[in-house]
Amino acid sequence: MVTREAGWLHRTAMTQPGVYFTLDAPFVRIIGLFSNALEDPGVISSEGGRWPGVPDTQLAFLAAQLERIKREAYAGAVLIAVHHPPFVYAAPPGNGGVGSNHGGSTDMLRDIDTVCAAAGVYPHAVLSAHAHCYQRYTRHVTLGGKTLEVPFVVCGSGGHNINPLLRSTRSGTPGVPENGADASYLEVDPAVGVTGLTLEKYDDRNYGYLRISVDAHQLRIGFHQATGGPILQSRYDLVVVNLATHTLAANTSMPPGSTATPQGPAPADGTAPPTAPAKHPRPRHHPPRVK
Repeated sequence: MVTREAGWLHRTAMTQPGVYFTLDAPFVRIIGLFSNALEDPGVISSEGGRWPGVPDTQLAFLAAQLERIKREAYAGAVLIAVHHPPFVYAAPPGNGGVGSNHGGSTDMLRDIDTVCAAAGVYPHAVLSAHAHCYQRYTRHVTLGGKTLEVPFVVCGSGGHNINPLLRSTRSGTPGVPENGADASYLEVDPAVGVTGLTLEKYDDRNYGYLRISVDAHQLRIGFHQATGGPILQSRYDLVVVNLATHTLAANTSMPPGSTATPQGPAPADGTAPPTAPAKHPRPRHHPPRVK
């Protein structure tokens, strides 16, 4: 159905039950949060009164969902999906230039981290959009005496014009980051223990989309460039998370110093598809919403 507010876009209505929700499917539980009270930054609460017009309802909702996961000893993949990305790449201090059109929302991430730390539960991955390119980070989180490797994936290249990762200014032209570059300087007063943040891979030239599959053992997140070719040949990036250990499977992170560039589709890596991909009713649009 096309609703009145779609205007000239002829955009079909979303099918989620609300602006924040939990979607249960075989092997996976997706917690969708609403961050669109502002254009920038993303917010999910009043942040202690900074945004008095935004209620704190979602903090209680997120806490309840994480407590439920702990109470049930849920063994499947846990994803948090939110439109605004916690991290968006910006040049290191002194490197010249500025970041892309949209920045990260670290205060929003602090809200999420605080609730996760209180519950003792952290998602296997965080999905977002808003920044109009593809970026994948690995965040090393310490929680409950364990170190977790958590992909933070930004995929906002599904329709809006692609924005460059970095922009030049009069003061200088930033150097292009390598895959595997340290991005720990993007962390701002985290509410959980963090031992590192790495920009594993990015693509700021091509349109693309995510294909996500999960079975009883692994979560697989692949980024495909919209090249019109076969699906395997269009896959530019893949990260695999071991659900039991909450760590990345071998050879899914780009090694530091890699010089690979996002100029074309990567060859198929020969890995077999998962044996039991999740089957669930997919909303026509589901967070992170792509502009």
